This record gives sequence, structure tokens and C-alpha cells, in this order.
Amino acid sequence: MTSVIKVVKNVGPKLVPYFKTVAIYFVIFVPQDKPSIFSTILKCLPIISLMLFVVLHGMSLGEEYKYSRRILTGLIFCCIGDAFLIWQQYFDVGMLAFIIGHIYYISAFGFKPVNLPLAAVLYFLATLVVLYLLPGLHGIFIVGVPIYIMVITTMLWRAIARVQFFEDLWTWSKLCTCAGGILFTLSDLMIGIDRFKYNIEYAQVLIMSTYYAAQVGIAVSIVDAKTAITANKNK
Repeated sequence: MTSVIKVVKNVGPKLVPYFKTVAIYFVIFVPQDKPSIFSTILKCLPIISLMLFVVLHGMSLGEEYKYSRRILTGLIFCCIGDAFLIWQQYFDVGMLAFIIGHIYYISAFGFKPVNLPLAAVLYFLATLVVLYLLPGLHGIFIVGVPIYIMVITTMLWRAIARVQFFEDLWTWSKLCTCAGGILFTLSDLMIGIDRFKYNIEYAQVLIMSTYYAAQVGIAVSIVDAKTAITANKNK
């Protein structure tokens, strides 16, 4: 298991562009009701920085980088989704891009261990959220939003299920995906409430801060993913 000190030393310098672009986003802070090419670039820069981080950490077509490739592809589609969500008329296209991004995250996290009790609880809560948002949905969102909620719930399930605290089998990779999955779901829940139910005060700040934190958690999870695969091979 990768130590905290090793993670910080390895990850810190490579994440400097990410932290700088996040700071720039919140300092300039273009309101979401004023979409532009500039605000689109500003919003996407932190995710592009995370994509660069994943590539710099190591990338090839080998089995040891399968996890990193899937996380990178997920980030790419999320970045595309970010760009479309800036423009309200393309919200559905952005949502589709995020669905694809989550599918890649799910494929990276895998389905072992299964943890069916956790799945039952999460899908039950997801159903309650669907029923809560349903009266405010219209058009394609009547179908699209429930599908999206179930996909992100699956991502959350797989992110949390990877962490096995009681079996002492957790790693920083798994812990980061768990935190990232929870924050991602929280961010999207706020988007759903703000768009389809009622306006949340300081919604953009809350949504983007939890979203960026979620994405860095998922991206950082590649740090010891290669080590884990290599260890399994050696066994």
C-alpha cells in the first residue's frame, strides 16, 4: 500500500497546474447565466489539467495502465460534458457525455467486491431522488435524468465498494475513488435540485467546488493502481 508521504511527494508537483486553474476559475468566476467561449475554457481547464496529470503519471497500451486509460477517457468525456453544460440548450448533450464518462469510471473501478447490501441502499436512495425530481422534469429529461441518476449511482456503488476498511484491504487508490464518487454524486444532486426543483443559493460555487474535488479524487486514484496490478501479477 502506497504511503501518505509517497503519495504527496509523487502527486503534489504534478497537480500544481490543476490547483492553479481551479484558483483562476473561482477568482475570475464567470456566472453560469453568462455563457461564452471564455467561460467554457475557464471551466474545462482544471479537468484538462487532470487529464495531463494522468498522462504524465504514465500511459501505455499495457495491462498495467488499463485503469489509467479508463480514468483518462472518463475525464475526457466529463470535460466534453462540462463544455456543453455551459450552454443551457445543450444540457441534454452534456448529460449524455457525463453518462459515458461515468461508464468509463465504472469499468475502471470494476465489480469486485460486489457488496450487494450497499447497492440496495444506494439504488433505493436513487429511486427516492428520481421520484423527488420527476414532477419538475420535462421532455427528454423525463427519461434522461432517471437514467443518469442510475448510472451515477452505479459509479458511486463501485467507488465505495472498492474500499474494504474492515478487511484492511483499502489503498489510497480506492480511498480516493470513494471520496471522489461521493463528492461527484453530491455535486450532481445539487445540479438536479437547482435546475429542476428550486434555486440553491450559491449553487455554482457549491456545485463546482464539490465537482472539482470529486474529479481530483478520481484522478489521483491512478497513483497506486499500477502498483496494485503489478502486485497481483506477482502473486
